[in-house]
Amino acid sequence: MAKAQVRVQVIMECTSCRDSGLPGVSRYVTTKNRRTTTERIELNKYCKYERKHTPHKEIK
Repeated sequence: MAKAQVRVQVIMECTSCRDSGLPGVSRYVTTKNRRTTTERIELNKYCKYERKHTPHKEIK
């Protein structure tokens, strides 16, 4: 039986693109440590659709 992975890939999605309703949503793929960071993460990343840094939240 395989062990559960400690580092998992998560998808970050732009919050302002999702709320605006316009076509195109900025997404990034990153990894996080499940043991040290149990809650969902939020980072400021560059959104190519809005051409500025915006908050990106982890989606399921």
